[in-house]
Amino acid sequence: MIDEATLDRAVARGILQPAQRDALLDLVRTGDRSGSSSDLAPTLSVDDQMRLVGGGNDIFVTVGIVLLFSGALFALRAVFPTDSVAIAPILALASWIVAEIVTRQKRMRLSSTLLALTFSAAILSLLIDFILARFELPTTLNAFSLLALRSDAWPIGLILGGGMIAAASLYFLRFKVPVLAAVAAIAATGLAFLGAVVVYHDRMVSGAVAAPAADQLAEVLSNALAVPLVCGLIIFAIAVALDLRDRERQTVWSDCAFWLHVVSAPLLVHPLFILATGQEVLSGQIEPGMTAGVLLGLMMAMFVLVALAIDRRSLLAPTLAYFGSVGIYYLVNGAANTTGIPPFALILIAVGAMVILFGAGWQRIRRLIIRPILPTSWLNRLPPIKA
Repeated sequence: MIDEATLDRAVARGILQPAQRDALLDLVRTGDRSGSSSDLAPTLSVDDQMRLVGGGNDIFVTVGIVLLFSGALFALRAVFPTDSVAIAPILALASWIVAEIVTRQKRMRLSSTLLALTFSAAILSLLIDFILARFELPTTLNAFSLLALRSDAWPIGLILGGGMIAAASLYFLRFKVPVLAAVAAIAATGLAFLGAVVVYHDRMVSGAVAAPAADQLAEVLSNALAVPLVCGLIIFAIAVALDLRDRERQTVWSDCAFWLHVVSAPLLVHPLFILATGQEVLSGQIEPGMTAGVLLGLMMAMFVLVALAIDRRSLLAPTLAYFGSVGIYYLVNGAANTTGIPPFALILIAVGAMVILFGAGWQRIRRLIIRPILPTSWLNRLPPIKA
């Protein structure tokens, strides 16, 4: 990407006219208005690396944003009462105004991400304040008080989840910040959880299903894992669709897919891990055995192959972290006790070795594994395998 200093030298040497320089800068900053919005910010992605930091100046501005909004928050809390509803909209408006310069004009990546998250947090606080003022919420939260909120459950959920999705969408339409895809996905997942709880409550009240006894609670929670699994599959499918739309990882949609993969990975890994190993939902215990070990190995191999196929380390990193911190601990605990080596040491060795292996030779591993096992018609639709 040609910087402004190079364009200035081109104008000084007569290579470009000043009007041409300004037109090129406007094209880079705002995108081609006559084209598709997917062509905006074409330099935001390189391979699977979400280019979160745009350089030293980006880090410098990010520090300034942290100081600015931290000071503003303390100042507003000193001026307004503690329960004032004016603080959140002021911070949201301030983050939008700063983004007009940092994001809209300068396209600073890390600073833009921080501003988008600040805006989202301010909107969330504003929605919570509205809910507290609009609905009579119990002072003590327990099973009975939550059941009493049934009539207000959907309005509260739609205000909170729907409001976050709407705010994230509006901000994204203006600034094209990819992290907002994750914010919208998390809000939509929360709405799906609320819907599942409401449906189960209504069926239990109507007598369609019996209220679970104490010894049936673990089974109910295991069945509830279908919700995050389905949500994870939907988010993963959307991310893959965005990846296939941008095989070369050149547009903002590829960066949105990165964040969607980050959200979908834990939603997929946790339910599938419990189903594969038979982990006790309440206690978290796993009975080490040959079946659990084989299924765990197959699960890890499946995620590795999928991550290699779609060229997404962002899908593999949470998987390795989860399997390493939970699964490997229980499955190597017996071996560690016989050798005297602490289980945590074996976990660090195993996961660290895999991270280094995939990090250092990702493209070579893709070439050696994916190219031979997938048909050419699939390879032509997936991100290209680099030589």
